[in-house]
Amino acid sequence: MVTESQILDKLRTVLDPEIGRSLSDLEMIRSVNVGPNQSITVTLDLPTPAYPERQRLTDAVKSTISQSLPEAGAVEVAYTSNVRGLMSGGTIGLRAKNVIAVGSGKGGVGKSTIAASLAYGLQSLGCRVGLMDADVYGPSIPHMVGAHGRPAAVKHKTSTGEEFERIEPVIANGLRVISMGYFVQPDQAVIWRGPLLHRAITQFLKDTDWGELDYLIIDLPPGTGDVSLTLSQTIGLAGAIVVCTPQQVALLDAMKAISMFRQVKIPILGLVENMSGDIFGRGGARKKAEEMGIPFLGELPIDAGIRIRGDDGQIASLFSEENPSRAALLGICEQAAMQIARQVLAAPRMPTLEIL
Repeated sequence: MVTESQILDKLRTVLDPEIGRSLSDLEMIRSVNVGPNQSITVTLDLPTPAYPERQRLTDAVKSTISQSLPEAGAVEVAYTSNVRGLMSGGTIGLRAKNVIAVGSGKGGVGKSTIAASLAYGLQSLGCRVGLMDADVYGPSIPHMVGAHGRPAAVKHKTSTGEEFERIEPVIANGLRVISMGYFVQPDQAVIWRGPLLHRAITQFLKDTDWGELDYLIIDLPPGTGDVSLTLSQTIGLAGAIVVCTPQQVALLDAMKAISMFRQVKIPILGLVENMSGDIFGRGGARKKAEEMGIPFLGELPIDAGIRIRGDDGQIASLFSEENPSRAALLGICEQAAMQIARQVLAAPRMPTLEIL
């Protein structure tokens, strides 16, 4: 007769195919149940709902049990998920497990498209996500997500009765969004120096009622400017994603962005090649990522449908079943989430302190 303790003992040695460490080390074994006819149900707790190709893990578990415990019956593997994260925004009241900055060395490479797609993609996979447009001078996120109107300032009270205000994010297809574009007219220019820019970014992070998030995606302005420095000084980011197109001139600018992130101690989650195909070429970002020793998160082929949906404020619809770019976009989302999971799981566990 197979016992739960026997099964647990065998499962502890199974290596997670994505992270390369044992299920025991990763604390992913949630429960084991033995049912009628020696049937077995194993429930594993994934570090993110964006875990890719679960079938590989399922096969590894089933193979281990069937080979080491031949008397076992049918094996079923079920999954739950609990996003692992740094919770680094607690000092300013930001309840986001992971904050991801999306940047580029130059404009025109589709950085905002990738940022918005990353947010909607992670949401479609079951994550709680917010999207912050930090491109104060050229905010494009409101148009891309198709949501307009000025966010409300709602009054709250502390336990001592003191009143304070929080900005309610705009909800766009279930996604919580904040942008300077919601506070100015579409044709109005924002002409600010560094201190005002710093204040606006800090307010978006600190005074917006984001709720509890698994991921907060921040769309950075193009280039290497004040915003990244503000973020590095205000919160601890899970990492940055750099977007570029395949041609050499764009890659040179992407390298500058990578250098900037490294200087301000923001981890590089990886490089994304956008608009990959005949017009701009293909494979330049992958090659550059290999040369620089950073992860390559995927390529998104050039597709007029992506541009059309962005122009129409329908970025969320990129994740509909019929969209041909859906698989490539989801692959980028999964790789980004797994890069964070690897970093978090590799770090030594620290005691959790509740910040009141």
